[in-house]
Amino acid sequence: MPDLSVIPEAAAPGGRRWLPRLLRQTAFRRYWSAQTVSLFGDQVTTLAIPLMAVSATGAGPAQMGLLTAAGLAPNLLLSVIVGAWVDRYPNKRRLMIAADVGRALLLAVVPVLWFTDVLTLPQLYVIAFALGTLSVIFEVAYSSLFVALVDRRDYIEANTLINGSHAMSSVAGPSVGGILVQVLSAPIAVVVDASSYVVSAMFLARTKAIEFLPSTERGGLSNAAAGLRYLARSAPLRSILLASTTLNFFNYMFEALFILYVTTELDVSAGILGLVIGVGATGGLLGAVITGPLTRRFGIGPTLLASYVIFPAPLILVPFATGPYPVVLVMLFVAEFVSGVGLVMLDINAGSVQTAATPTSMLARMQGLKRTVNYGIRPIGALLGGALGVALGLRPTMWVAAIGALLGVLWIALSPLPKMRVLPQPDLE
Repeated sequence: MPDLSVIPEAAAPGGRRWLPRLLRQTAFRRYWSAQTVSLFGDQVTTLAIPLMAVSATGAGPAQMGLLTAAGLAPNLLLSVIVGAWVDRYPNKRRLMIAADVGRALLLAVVPVLWFTDVLTLPQLYVIAFALGTLSVIFEVAYSSLFVALVDRRDYIEANTLINGSHAMSSVAGPSVGGILVQVLSAPIAVVVDASSYVVSAMFLARTKAIEFLPSTERGGLSNAAAGLRYLARSAPLRSILLASTTLNFFNYMFEALFILYVTTELDVSAGILGLVIGVGATGGLLGAVITGPLTRRFGIGPTLLASYVIFPAPLILVPFATGPYPVVLVMLFVAEFVSGVGLVMLDINAGSVQTAATPTSMLARMQGLKRTVNYGIRPIGALLGGALGVALGLRPTMWVAAIGALLGVLWIALSPLPKMRVLPQPDLE
C-alpha cells in the first residue's frame, strides 16, 4: 500500500513551508480542510435550527428536547449497523461526499419551508433524524479514509490537527453562528451551513487516496458481531472503551446539573457562565499544542493515562468552589480550562491508539460500536444525575459525578497501555 503522506504528488509547493508538515501534503490538507469547514458549519446549525423551531413553531422545552433527541438518536440506533455496512463498501470517500451533499440538501430545505410559512415541528424532527443518520455515515467512514491518507507514524500529529479544528470551532463557532443569526437571520445562517457541507464535499472530491480493501465478511449482523468479538479480545480497545464509558457516564451526570448548579448555588450570571465555558474550549487549543511533544517525550501509554486524570480531575473544583465571588470564579475558570486541555489530550491519544489497534477492514465497525456505547451511556448518566440531584441535592451530586469520573482511569491503569511507548499493532490472530 503506497504511503500517500510521502509520495511527491502529495507534497505542497514551497510557498507553503510555513504550514505544519502534514498540511503541506495536498491530500491530507484537503481532507483536514473538509473537516474544519464542516465543523464550523455545524456550530451555526446548532444555534440556528433551535431558534427557528422556537420562532416558527412556538416549540417549548419538551419539543426542544425531542428535536435534540431526534438528531442524536441515529448514533444510538444505527451506528453498529452502518459501521458493518461501511466496512464492506469499497470507497469510503464517496460515502463521505454523499453524506456531505445529503446534509447540504436537507439543510437547504429548511429555509425554503421557513420562507413559505409551512415549517412545522414534525418536519424538523424528520430533518434532524436524517441529518443525524448522514452524520453517522460520515463519521464511521472517517477512520478508513484517515488511514489511507496518514502514515502510521503520523497518527498523533494528524489527530492533533483535527482535534485542534474541533477546539477552534468550539471557541469561535458559537460566536460566528450568533453573529450570522443576528445579522442575516436564522434561515440564512442555515443556508451558510448548507454551503459549508458543499465546500467539504468539494475538498473531499479532490482528495486522492488509495483505500484499503473492504471487508469480505457477509451479513450485516454477523459482520457487526465479528467486530464486537475483536473489540472484546483487544486489550487496548477494550480498556479505552470501558474507561471512556465510565468517564462519559459520570461526566454527563455532571453536565446535566452544571448550569443549574453554577447559576443557582454559585450565583454566576449567564454572561460569566458563557465566558467560563469558552475558557474550557480555549484550554482545548492548548491541549492540541502540547499533546504531540508530551507523547514523544513520555510515550503514548503514559500520556494517555495522564489524560484520563487531567480531563476529569479539575472538575472537582466546581463543587469545591466556595468563598468570595472572585475566588469562586477563578476556581471555575481553572476547572474548565485545565479540563479542556485534558479532553483534547484524551481525544488525540485515545483516537490514535484505537485507529492503530484496529485492522483496516474493521475501522468503520469499531467507530460504530464506539459511538453506540458512548452515545448510549450519555442519556443514562444525565438521567441519573437529575434523579440524584433531586434526592441528594445539587452539590453532593456534583461531588459524586466529579469523583466518579476519575474511576475511568482505573481501566487504563490496570491494562497494558501505561507501558506502551509507541502505537500498538492490530491483533490479527
